[in-house]
Amino acid sequence: MDLPFAENYRIKMVEPIYRSTRKEREEWIKQADYNLFNLPSEHVFIDLLTDSGTGAMSDRQWGALMTGDESYAGSSSYFNLKKQVKEIFGFDHFLPVHQGRAAENVLFSVLVKKGDVVPGNSHFDTTKGHIEFRKAKAIDCSVDEAFDTNGNHPFKGNIDLEKLSQVLESYPHEQVPMIIVTLTCNSSGGQPVSLANLREVRQLADRYEIPVIFDSARFAENAWFIQNREPGYQNKTIREIVREMYELADGMTMSSKKDGIVNIGGILAMRHEDWFQQASVYNIMYEGFNTYGGMAGRDMNALAVGLDEVTSADYLENRIRQVHYLGNQLINMGIPVQNPLGGHAVFVDAKRFLTHVPKEQFIAQTLAIELYLEAGVRGVEVGTLLADRDPVTKENRYPKLEFLRLAIPRRTYTNNHMDVVAAGLKNIFDRRESITSGFQITQEAPIMRHFTVKLKPQ
Repeated sequence: MDLPFAENYRIKMVEPIYRSTRKEREEWIKQADYNLFNLPSEHVFIDLLTDSGTGAMSDRQWGALMTGDESYAGSSSYFNLKKQVKEIFGFDHFLPVHQGRAAENVLFSVLVKKGDVVPGNSHFDTTKGHIEFRKAKAIDCSVDEAFDTNGNHPFKGNIDLEKLSQVLESYPHEQVPMIIVTLTCNSSGGQPVSLANLREVRQLADRYEIPVIFDSARFAENAWFIQNREPGYQNKTIREIVREMYELADGMTMSSKKDGIVNIGGILAMRHEDWFQQASVYNIMYEGFNTYGGMAGRDMNALAVGLDEVTSADYLENRIRQVHYLGNQLINMGIPVQNPLGGHAVFVDAKRFLTHVPKEQFIAQTLAIELYLEAGVRGVEVGTLLADRDPVTKENRYPKLEFLRLAIPRRTYTNNHMDVVAAGLKNIFDRRESITSGFQITQEAPIMRHFTVKLKPQ
């Protein structure tokens, strides 16, 4: 018989986690004002809030930590990381930052001004937040297939060329500082972008002389999907595909806490020296000197190793297999999820799951709270709370998709933990008809409210 699949690593250290009771969780979520971000981590059994900075580092990465150079200027750790950025992505100009939103803050301080528009594929929360904070507008040009969770389009992260053309035709060149392509597209369900689409976006951008920026948090997962789904790439390595992808970009922002497989860190890289000179000013003001930028030398060392490891096909197969293990269980149970399954998380379609909860009562947040109460599992809402209010009308924005995102940390949980998640959701699904009300806001911030919002049952 054929040997079954097994991970190509073994576990060297374990961290105890507390298995709480439902009665405890009912009190804890109330104390947290029904905001899962407010829960202390020890009150969570399986934490799928995010895959950002929550993964397990390898022995090579821990070894690299010990040899970090903490020199303020010109550390060897900086040059280790700069070398990897050049080899993997091809960019000459590089600035380390403390995480992805810091890269956005520095770059957008250079490029984005009041009244601008920034088209892209379903900008994520911090990206949209940094754009709107500058009184500019993010315009979603995702393909329509992204919003049909039943459909099986292999590249739901793609940009719709017709929608993008309309934006570029409708606004003066000076009002469109960049096109942002998110790899993979988190907000649409961790969905990949094809290389064919990246080329078409590049060609359209060149016609209008607009720069293209890649939000690169999950670049390697995107490359894995290209290798496995796009004709002509099955025999190319992940690194070859990544280089081909990034030849089409003018610059990149990256939260290294995802596909860098580290707990903190970020990357801002670009082709244009004038951008680099301007960005350096903001980097020094906001982050730190250009050769550390808010990162310790040991963290830069660990990131340099992480970028090497994440571009390994073996690592990516382990990573994505576990996401699909959970997703396929839910599909087999009849639980509605975004299809096809993405690379870093399973996105449960809350609208199709809780059909009796009004949209004004935050459907996906309601489902997230139910899962925590049922099984001690912390997921996150990607829906109306995250969408914030319209900056002009101040009314809630109701996105086409209401997701409960179950983001799986890298190399952290076993498939037994995934079984618990699946069973918890199945229990809720079996009683879903009895869930008819959600929550209302008692306090919220003016932007990116989902992190600190306070709620109460409706």
